[in-house]
Amino acid sequence: MTVRRSKIWFITDPLDSFCRPIGFAYRLGQTGTNHKGKMKMRIVKTTQGQNIFLMTTITALIFAAACYGVATMLAPDTEGRADIIIIDAVAAFGDLERSGVIFYHSRHTQALEKSGKDCSACHQTMDGRLSPKFMRVEDISRSMVMDTYHDNCISCHQDTLDAGEKSGPVTCGECHIRESAPMSTRRPMGLDKSLHYRHAKALDNKCEQCHHEYDEGAKKLFYAEGKEGACLYCHRTTAEENRISLKDASHQDCIGCHLERTAKNLDAGPVTCLGCHDPAEQKIIEKADNLPRLKRKQPDAVLLRAASAGDGGLQSRMDAVAFNHKAHEAYNDSCKVCHHAELMDCRSCHTQTGSEKGNHIKLERAMHQTGVDTSCIGCHTREQQAIECAGCHSAIVKSPPQQQAYCKTCHATPSTAVTAAGNPAQVETARIAQQQLDSRKPMYGTYADADIPDIVIIGQLVSQYEAVELPHRKIVTTLVRNLENSKLAAYFHADPGTVCQGCHHNSPPAEKPPLCASCHGVPFDEKNPSKPGLSGAYHQQCMNCHDRMGIVKPDSRDCESCHKEKK
Repeated sequence: MTVRRSKIWFITDPLDSFCRPIGFAYRLGQTGTNHKGKMKMRIVKTTQGQNIFLMTTITALIFAAACYGVATMLAPDTEGRADIIIIDAVAAFGDLERSGVIFYHSRHTQALEKSGKDCSACHQTMDGRLSPKFMRVEDISRSMVMDTYHDNCISCHQDTLDAGEKSGPVTCGECHIRESAPMSTRRPMGLDKSLHYRHAKALDNKCEQCHHEYDEGAKKLFYAEGKEGACLYCHRTTAEENRISLKDASHQDCIGCHLERTAKNLDAGPVTCLGCHDPAEQKIIEKADNLPRLKRKQPDAVLLRAASAGDGGLQSRMDAVAFNHKAHEAYNDSCKVCHHAELMDCRSCHTQTGSEKGNHIKLERAMHQTGVDTSCIGCHTREQQAIECAGCHSAIVKSPPQQQAYCKTCHATPSTAVTAAGNPAQVETARIAQQQLDSRKPMYGTYADADIPDIVIIGQLVSQYEAVELPHRKIVTTLVRNLENSKLAAYFHADPGTVCQGCHHNSPPAEKPPLCASCHGVPFDEKNPSKPGLSGAYHQQCMNCHDRMGIVKPDSRDCESCHKEKK
């Protein structure tokens, strides 16, 4: 890398500079030493086009390369790793003058173990726990951070080399290499229900060991019983005000606790990068069975209503939604799947008119936005992408009449039942919600086999091929069997004919829905371009379903898999 200072150019990484398009000539200037007594070279810019243009440049580069020992640079790993750290802490004080350093954490921990050292060789203690920062507990200035790395890393590497052992780089160009880091396989680590239960059990349900809040007046942490929440509710990606980042908080507390337990010969979790962040290691983490419900004084049933204190008395035109809170807990690994910001009523952030606390995302959008897992519709839409569901749901287009009926599947509690008592207490709304949930009748099947045609002959378009014999009943029973364990499908397939709408998509559920030809004409209707002709409708529907559901037989690319050639 070339760092420009006034009219003097310091060639600090000669090979990198040589690879750049050469636009200037250089003459050899004075030499000096760097902060560790190593030789450095100063190259002074001259006028472009001088005779010494190329030869002087090459000579300077070769001479500098010899001084730096660039030939000894370590080859980077080509395989993905989960312990890659890019050392670029000085970026907090401005633009980087050189590229960040690719650091392999596990290599260093293994080297320390061989010499009888541990994490304290590189990490200082802060409040009784190891600081996640290297040889410091805070970043005071740019020069302080740079000197911390340069003085400690280079001296350790040099001492190891002097002892005749294999070591890391000792020159600038060997660390600050302008190459992409190997692919990182690091996977975020968090506490799902199983890990949370195991930690709570190991700590005798002393929640205060991990959960805390900050007292602004006393300027200290305290435990607020009944207000426990996920760490990320307070600790963000970067440090804010009096809160350290989530990365620093988790490494400081989690690894610190694991180290303390290990020192006492107690069962403990991992203390290395790979132990937590390597996908293969995560797969072998023990899963607890028969997990008890996480206790947070949460109700079993909730009545979701739009009106809130932040709406200034504004009422919703939609009926309330009875929500099975207990069942949704069982479907997810963590409360933060839905409660992504804090464990509060959704309306505390997302009001009907939008608020700053909820990033101005209105309640209607928060509940209905597709493509977002934290919304109700978004989550359900993701579930519809499962292979047993995708064949039908990828083809269904909701027209306005269907959309209205679809809304009533959730918005089924009459508003009068909720507002009859003015503003009923939580206990009363929970009772109303539970009554509504109990009144729902899940539909796991369809019509009796005798009422479902076994074979349907599709012969309206017979020309080159014979009529198609569609195994109609087999298709229907297979669809039903694939959904027999899905409670989501059972509650939303409210009618025995709902499953039929996967193919008969623009007619209401019925035991004998109209034929495809009643809507799709043999010739293409040019006045209605959104409606394909009968041939296009058949092929589009069948092929789309086969592709989405992974059906390989019959082969949708082979006409004779469905059609027998006409003789």
